[in-house]
Amino acid sequence: MQSSKRGSGRVSLSEINVTPLVDVMLVLLIVFMVSAPLMQQGIEVNLPKADAGSLPSTEEPYVLSIQANQNISFDGKTYSLKTLGEKLTGLAISKPNLQVLVQADQAVNYGAVAKVMAMVKNAKIHRVGLVTAPEGENAP
Repeated sequence: MQSSKRGSGRVSLSEINVTPLVDVMLVLLIVFMVSAPLMQQGIEVNLPKADAGSLPSTEEPYVLSIQANQNISFDGKTYSLKTLGEKLTGLAISKPNLQVLVQADQAVNYGAVAKVMAMVKNAKIHRVGLVTAPEGENAP
């Protein structure tokens, strides 16, 4: 009696099926291609140049943008001066250690920037900063 299994015809395949891997990679590619343009949204602001360091921060600051036509944008929405004051006051109550960065276009006059900064201070937000472009950087 021979108990040899040498010639039984069983061969194990050790190849990886790459079809599911390719399917997943194509879906991920499509998701990233669709979502990439959405991540580049923002407001075009021509920042003034200054040679100053960045502020240390433990949490992400809110950015308040003033465009050249003096439209004020905050948290992705456009506000008037009155509604902006109400929004900032409510936000300051819910987040007492809030930091707001004012990003104003270079063409906006100083009086408009001063009004907005005074409004931020009147809302009891004490951590206020100005966003500038580095001195050697070209304007967009």
